[in-house]
Amino acid sequence: MARYTAAMNALDLLQQRHSIPAMQLGEPGPDAAELDRLLSAALRVPDHGKLTPWRLLLLAGEQRREFGRRLALMAIEKQPDLPETKRAKDRQRYEHAPLVIAVIAHIDTAHARIPAQEQLLSAGCVAYNLLLGAEALGFGAQWLTGWAAYDRDAATLLGLAENEHVIGFIHIGTPAMQPPDRERPAIADKVSRWTA
Repeated sequence: MARYTAAMNALDLLQQRHSIPAMQLGEPGPDAAELDRLLSAALRVPDHGKLTPWRLLLLAGEQRREFGRRLALMAIEKQPDLPETKRAKDRQRYEHAPLVIAVIAHIDTAHARIPAQEQLLSAGCVAYNLLLGAEALGFGAQWLTGWAAYDRDAATLLGLAENEHVIGFIHIGTPAMQPPDRERPAIADKVSRWTA
C-alpha cells in the first residue's frame, strides 16, 4: 500500500481507495504523531451549525480484546444457542487491527434548525475521512458495523448516551495483502442530468 505523496493529488487517493478486510490488518498501527494527524484531518467535515454531532472512541491494545470478550459474552446471553464459530468471531472481531475507532453519532433530534439526517451524515463523513486518512498515511482500513453497532446493551458497554449510536468501527493497521480491485459502477449507470 503506497503512502500518499506530493506527486499524488486528492483525486488519485480517491481513485485508489480500497477497504482492506480487518482480518488482514496487523501491526504496526499509527504511531502517536500519525494518529494525531489522522484524527485532526478526520474531524474536518461538513457540519451544519457547528454542532460537532460526533465523537470518537479509541480501542487499542488489550482494550480491543476485552471489548470483544465482553461482546461475545453478551451475544451468548442474547442467543444461548449461538454456534461456536459465531462466538469465536465475536471474541476475535476486534483483535486483528491494532487500532479500532468507534465513530459515535451524537444526534440532537429536537434541534430547531439542523435536521437529524444532516447530523448523521456529518458523523458518516468523519468515518469516511478516517478511511481516507489512514490510506493517505500508508495504512489499510475497513469500516465495519456488526450487531454491536445497533445494540443498546453494546452501546451501554461503550458508555454511550441515549441519543448516541455507533456509525461504525473503523479498523486501522498495516495491510497484509494488496486488495484486488473490484468492478465499480459505470458513471452512466449512476449519473443523470435533471431537466425541467
